[in-house]
Amino acid sequence: MTSSVSSVSVAGVDLPVADDIKVPRVVLDQRLSFHKHVSAVARSCNYHAQAIRHIRHLLTTELAQTLACSLILCMFDYCNAVIHGTPSYSIKKLQRVQNNAARIVLEAPRRSHVSPLLRTLHWLPVQHRIDYKMALLTFKVRSTSISSYLRFLIQDREHGHNLRSTTTALRQPFTTTTFAKRAFPCSAPAVWNSLPKLF
Repeated sequence: MTSSVSSVSVAGVDLPVADDIKVPRVVLDQRLSFHKHVSAVARSCNYHAQAIRHIRHLLTTELAQTLACSLILCMFDYCNAVIHGTPSYSIKKLQRVQNNAARIVLEAPRRSHVSPLLRTLHWLPVQHRIDYKMALLTFKVRSTSISSYLRFLIQDREHGHNLRSTTTALRQPFTTTTFAKRAFPCSAPAVWNSLPKLF
């Protein structure tokens, strides 16, 4: 469903409404589905993967892995917290790109099982990379002054009893829509509270 608004008047000038905009390497669409962003990242990563494939026979495994990390995995990790909670088919599209890159780096057959390859390369699957970034961002918000504006969006969970295992849990707001669950005040506590307790 697209917006019926075709232009916005600013200072007497009519500006056309775009279907999507690109803010430093992140494509924002009207519904914040990030489908176009995922497609753009996958397309760019596939381009670099094919470039590495062409010269793979000239590279050592270590150098091929370094190239893949600097050209492909860094694109997965850049602002990947914004795609937390997107539909699984968007994540699978990025996962196929990562699987292809792993096979290229290790010179494995195209249809080889990818889980052992990812373990060999010490690469987290895409969904785990997104969860890791969200957990890391939450940790920084709670323990440092970085992104202080986000600190007001999360709150510690209050308990009647001071249980040591639950003192680090965050309060998760009640939401009824999938879209709302993707917002930082909901997604950060969900990821943080899902982490295993160390003691």
